[in-house]
Amino acid sequence: MSESLEEGETSEPTATLVRGGAGSVRLKLVVLSGEESGRVLSLAPGEYLVGKAPSCQLVLTDKAISRQHLKLEVREGRVKATDLESRNGSFCEGLRFSELELRPGIVLTLGTTELKLVPEDTRERSPLLSKRVRFGALVGSSRRMRELFSLLERMAPGGSDVLIQGETGTGKELCAEALHTESRRAKGPFVIVDLAGIAPSLIESELFGHVKGAFTGAQADRAGAFERATGGTVFLDEVGELPLELQPRLLRVLERRQVKRVGANDYRTVDVRVVAATHVDLEGAIKEGKFRRDLFHRLAVLRVTLPPLRERPEDLPLLVDTVLERMGRPPSSLSEQTRALLTQYPWPGNVRELRNVVEQVVNLGDEALPEMPSAPGGAPRPGSGSESGGAELELPFKEAKERLIEGFERDYLVGLLARCEGNISRASREAGIDRVYLRKLLRKHGLEKDNKD
Repeated sequence: MSESLEEGETSEPTATLVRGGAGSVRLKLVVLSGEESGRVLSLAPGEYLVGKAPSCQLVLTDKAISRQHLKLEVREGRVKATDLESRNGSFCEGLRFSELELRPGIVLTLGTTELKLVPEDTRERSPLLSKRVRFGALVGSSRRMRELFSLLERMAPGGSDVLIQGETGTGKELCAEALHTESRRAKGPFVIVDLAGIAPSLIESELFGHVKGAFTGAQADRAGAFERATGGTVFLDEVGELPLELQPRLLRVLERRQVKRVGANDYRTVDVRVVAATHVDLEGAIKEGKFRRDLFHRLAVLRVTLPPLRERPEDLPLLVDTVLERMGRPPSSLSEQTRALLTQYPWPGNVRELRNVVEQVVNLGDEALPEMPSAPGGAPRPGSGSESGGAELELPFKEAKERLIEGFERDYLVGLLARCEGNISRASREAGIDRVYLRKLLRKHGLEKDNKD
């Protein structure tokens, strides 16, 4: 068994995995996260050890990984992974395993490090994961958030305009402020314009300013948001609400960096970075004639989408602790029972709703969970006092939590399949989980029948 750990591509003989007799695929193992992020283990036929010990073919410094954590057996046509009775276990798509036949595209998790098996002759398209769990006020340790942080780290230093998309409550304003704080304009102003909260008749003046006497009430010259943000960043929140008649004026600002105050004759040059945000489907608004296509493309020079909380439930404990920390309260301020209840709720209002609920519970007591709407598919709301929920709360904590989570899983899957008309591939994309793992969940809850790829 020879060492073949490299930093890049290799021309050495590699393992092949036969799929359906259609040919073979040469494979390599890529480290997606951790101190060794980006390293590659080329899999020639043989055996390989993964762990902290210097004798391993792939040495990882992750403290949660055992000295000899995982063994890979590479033979013609197959790759088998065996957990070597590691302290914290080996996981694939959320499930712990002892032995597992690997396929291209599979992601393994050892400790906090993720490894992906990919074709040797194909460049890995998955973005490398950031080592951060915070980007400004955004918080998350999930794969989705670390991919997002990696993207934001590359976006922030440049001066290109950015469009942030995402559901209400996902943290679009926090994202915009973090991009400003980590940019070269950090010492300049960060000016917020909430287009959804301004009367349509006042939006033009708010954005571009006005001169004295331009309209009734204009008693003095006033600089607009773009002028006030010179040297910094202007954040256009809910840009999808901008009236159609004002969109050409915004387009001119984006293209020429010039503004003309209401009632003025001359243009003024501004030096700003524009970050816009919306929860609206702008592509749909374009089709409906409510948003200009050229403006959309100019706003979306760089584009990022914030994931909803229901697609990253593993971040919930960290988010709860962060809210408590910002309130000056210790983690023990919430009981384990309350935390278990929070994990089974789908959070349609996302992180903003979670923050509000945690603050209410801390101030009113563990038994005073607010009235929350039912989850999709009829899942009981936390603290609703439903018959099933009440029975579960009489059980030991671990069993009660497992039942609540299983109930949420099943109801979520039922709703997901209904939305996707039983199409597994579409459901997998919408839920943000691997299709193999989705099928495992469907089998677990007896929902796999009559579904299609």
